[in-house]
Amino acid sequence: MTTFENRPNTALIVVDVQREVVAQAHARDAVVANINLLVAKARAAGVPVIWVQHADEGLVRGTDGWELVPELHPAPNDVRIDKAYGDAFEDTVLAERLAALRVGRLFVAGAETDACIRSTIHGAFTRGYDVILVSDAHTTGDKTEWGAPEPAKVIAHTNLYWTHHTGPGRSAGIAKTADVDFQVPSALHAPTSQGILE
Repeated sequence: MTTFENRPNTALIVVDVQREVVAQAHARDAVVANINLLVAKARAAGVPVIWVQHADEGLVRGTDGWELVPELHPAPNDVRIDKAYGDAFEDTVLAERLAALRVGRLFVAGAETDACIRSTIHGAFTRGYDVILVSDAHTTGDKTEWGAPEPAKVIAHTNLYWTHHTGPGRSAGIAKTADVDFQVPSALHAPTSQGILE
């Protein structure tokens, strides 16, 4: 359904699961475990895995905090994307890499839900991709001291509104890790308590 022509392929994008980014994240270990399951499913299906890493003044490229968490193991041929903005497409080569792979459908997981995940799923959707957010494979830290809801509610709300996000010629939705089938375009589900981290 993507608005791109001749883009039949799917990719998994893992956003900013870096040591410093997820150090205090909600349900961190469960989310990382789910991402590992998604990566294994993608590899079994021959679907490319794309790893995105953020860098800025507070998160310096090459430092320990910038590195991916040690539980994740990119393969040598995986695409790696460095970014400096919330949207993983902004001022990066992500769009060019996806075009070369003829990808029109994206599964997205990672951190942080209320920042780079939201920016990236919206950025992808507005550019014409079908975008599935993996509902139990994204997380965020606690920002309640600045007036944000607690992390579980941020995650639940994002899953809820992405389930109902629409636009001409492309699709949005969510899927739980256990239900993700990279070969089936209709692997979209309404949010349930099992699909929302509490």
